Amino acid sequence: MISSWPCPLPGGSSTDEYAVAFDHGRSRRLLVVPALFDEANRLRRFTVETMRQLDKVGIDTFLPDLPGTNESALPLCAQSLHSWRQAMAAAARHFSATHVLALRGGALVSPSLPALALAPTGGAAILRQLVRSRILSAREAGRDETTEGLLSEARRQGIVLAGHALGAEMVTGLESAGPAPEIGTIAQAQLGGGALWLRAEPDDDPTQSAALAQIVAKWLRA
Repeated sequence: MISSWPCPLPGGSSTDEYAVAFDHGRSRRLLVVPALFDEANRLRRFTVETMRQLDKVGIDTFLPDLPGTNESALPLCAQSLHSWRQAMAAAARHFSATHVLALRGGALVSPSLPALALAPTGGAAILRQLVRSRILSAREAGRDETTEGLLSEARRQGIVLAGHALGAEMVTGLESAGPAPEIGTIAQAQLGGGALWLRAEPDDDPTQSAALAQIVAKWLRA
């Protein structure tokens, strides 16, 4: 289930990154772009279970690590939405992906292939949630921080938000980024049940995973 792929680096070199893969050399090959930051952790089990369900109906799937996340040796603070888009495009080429399923903010870095996105969200909304978490933590520690002050600092020199060290380029990119208009949308309501990314801890819902896999399989067969 664990594979690797060459992630491009500045200067033309590359480094190996990991991916979860269900690969049997089948014709339908789906790159799964994970959700971003805390939502990636909350949706990890759900995502892999969806991939298991797709494997059962004859669809190969690949879930690459975004550079700077999970087992990646690259620093998160050096990443941007642009570098993540390049990375996902490279992963798609390496695995010969034919289609893409993006989860939440993953739609912001989806490669140029036919794509569906589960409840896609804009970068500004992701950034607001990260800032809100930072402000709540500061308040509990007796510090007074504001959204305006944090974002001003972040645009100049980067910032640590909810444990994520974001560079200035990532912050400014998130502020203006939205999913590409050609990406199809899967609404959370189509899966039944509450949104797993809103839960306090990582969780799974086999019923929702099965529903998402069914929607994706039907799309791929159309």
